[in-house]
Amino acid sequence: MPTGSDASDSPPLTSGLSVVIPVFNGELSLPSLVTQLNDLLGRTGSPFELILVNDCSRDNSWRVITSLAERLSHVRGIDLMRNYNQHNALLCGIRAARYDVIVTMDDDLQHPPEEIPTLLARLADGYDVVYGAPAELPHGVLRNVASTITKIALQAAMGADTARRVSAFRAFRTDLRRAFSTFHGSFVSIDVLLTWGTTRFSYVTVEHRPRTLGQSNYTVRKLLTHALNMMTGFSTLPLQVASLLGFAITIFGVFILAIVLFRYFGHETAPQGFPFLASIIAIFSGAQLFALGVIGEYLARMHFRLMDRPAYTVRRTSPDQP
Repeated sequence: MPTGSDASDSPPLTSGLSVVIPVFNGELSLPSLVTQLNDLLGRTGSPFELILVNDCSRDNSWRVITSLAERLSHVRGIDLMRNYNQHNALLCGIRAARYDVIVTMDDDLQHPPEEIPTLLARLADGYDVVYGAPAELPHGVLRNVASTITKIALQAAMGADTARRVSAFRAFRTDLRRAFSTFHGSFVSIDVLLTWGTTRFSYVTVEHRPRTLGQSNYTVRKLLTHALNMMTGFSTLPLQVASLLGFAITIFGVFILAIVLFRYFGHETAPQGFPFLASIIAIFSGAQLFALGVIGEYLARMHFRLMDRPAYTVRRTSPDQP
């Protein structure tokens, strides 16, 4: 069963456009999305393909994908064996792409296909990755706050200013996948992996439509979990924060000790009672537990890497491929 972790699995590239769409419960939106993409890209006269990666949807998404692939020769379907999450599904589609430019977008019609030429025009200016950033976040307050936290975490992991403007609507050069062709981890962030191959990032402001079909699969909890995975899986920032916190509290403890000794040798009344000692102990214990927790997160990531869990496993494709 293919896992997509071998660099040799990537097909040779030719000039054209590959649109990779991770699908999760997209039964209602897929026909309209594929029709719009087909009409738009068909007018360009350039070769293109639509890669629909079904991330173990609970509805009839795979049946819809199979039907579309049977009717349209440029539609390819990939069905994953279980739900691996959006970025893992994207990685699968990226490794299967045949053309030299890839566009990724969601399956919920929030990313307008007519904005694709805008991304490609910016890419032609000499950039390797271009994001379609929304003018304003189209979600509720909690979801927007979670998205902002995720982007802050992403900036720490990416080390790129453009991280604050990232979105799932992106265009990049397919050659970049060579930088992460040997990546085996089960925690995937496509945006971080792209930084392994280039520093030439840019963005353009594009329209993001409100969702009209179904419900968003990215909850506040999932966004925060993704942010934690990015920070502990691709960045040393949490370890640095824990070290700085430990150092700051040590300095604070030394300062408190100096006050106690000064008052003792100055024959003044020493700080009295349990509350003072309890507060100091609580501060130091909290700092130690925080640092241990951060280290534990990193050890967990190392554990999963040593397990060599695949980022995804393909159950079947449509049309059938060897």
